[in-house]
Amino acid sequence: MTRRRALVDGLTVAGLLFAGYLFLVVAPGAQTVGFDAFAYWAVDLAHPYGHVAGELGAFTYTPVAARLFAPASLLPWPSFWFLWTAILVGTLAWLGWRQALLVLAFPPVALELYHGNVHLLIAAAVALGLRYPWAWAFPLLTKVTPGVGLLWFAVRREWRNLAIALGVTGAIVAVSLAVDGRLWREWIVDGLLPVTAGPVQQVYIAVPLALRLAAAAALVTWGARTDRTWTLPVSAAIALPVLWVTGFAILAAIPALRRPELGPPDQRRAPVRRDIDEAAP
Repeated sequence: MTRRRALVDGLTVAGLLFAGYLFLVVAPGAQTVGFDAFAYWAVDLAHPYGHVAGELGAFTYTPVAARLFAPASLLPWPSFWFLWTAILVGTLAWLGWRQALLVLAFPPVALELYHGNVHLLIAAAVALGLRYPWAWAFPLLTKVTPGVGLLWFAVRREWRNLAIALGVTGAIVAVSLAVDGRLWREWIVDGLLPVTAGPVQQVYIAVPLALRLAAAAALVTWGARTDRTWTLPVSAAIALPVLWVTGFAILAAIPALRRPELGPPDQRRAPVRRDIDEAAP
């Protein structure tokens, strides 16, 4: 136990040093802080798609997300970046809770804060998703493929939860189609297809999406059958359209999934029923 604690403490210190180095040494020289967040700030509803994934300003999410981020350009870029970073840091703190420093020490999380992507928000949606299935709308309407985690409900025959997740997402898409039909056509041609099959800028883990989706589906199916909630964020991460290193920041959901208040209602009531049963004569 002492050795394990020493190893965890050592890795935590190393991870925090990496985070400090990233922001205090790399950032001033590279000047690439907020590289991904810039695409959210700069999205133009007239022509939001067309960039190669990984380029500065490349926006590849659905028209729902484009509509959501469009007002960001009303703020100056520095103001938006500070606000967006505050949201991500707050999300990290909520996910980690008492283990927030441990989560920050995970290198993909530090890189996520540096670039400003939405992976921590997807982690929060996954963590909330068991208790509040509508939260799955966020990953489905941004990265899309992490929605493979909905197999959890199908395998466990939790049809009501599955219906809520798909129903809320479908309702949002229906409204968006009525308002932004043109953007949906552009997204499929210039956003979705190039990301899944075309060239990608920047370094990424080059495992074909089809193989990763199959692995993610198998993992979450096994997890659903054996009550292993940690398989949800892992499957969401490996199912990303492009597997960036920062995508593993979704694993920050694992500590949150251990908190009983985020579990399904039946799991929260189970300890109470056991206490009643044990107290009965």
